[in-house]
Amino acid sequence: MNNKFKKIDLAKNLKTTTGFSLNFSKKIIDDLLEIIIKNIKVGNLNIKNVGSFKIIHKKERLGRNPKTKEEFIITSRKSVSFTPSRKIFKNLN
Repeated sequence: MNNKFKKIDLAKNLKTTTGFSLNFSKKIIDDLLEIIIKNIKVGNLNIKNVGSFKIIHKKERLGRNPKTKEEFIITSRKSVSFTPSRKIFKNLN
């Protein structure tokens, strides 16, 4: 398996394991991601035996182009952090 695992690969994998059609598998994955995004926007999201998602607020800071050494401002923004559950962490190790 390569490092570039895409949504379509996930849908194809779901299709082969469940026998659903490819379009239905895509719809399931899109709906799941939409539900996750909506719940992260409300607050922290903890999914039992999977992990937790939380929003991180990054402050404005000074950045630099490494090639030209030109400085610029990186605006403040929100980012998402994922922490895997202990069960997943144990299975990886």
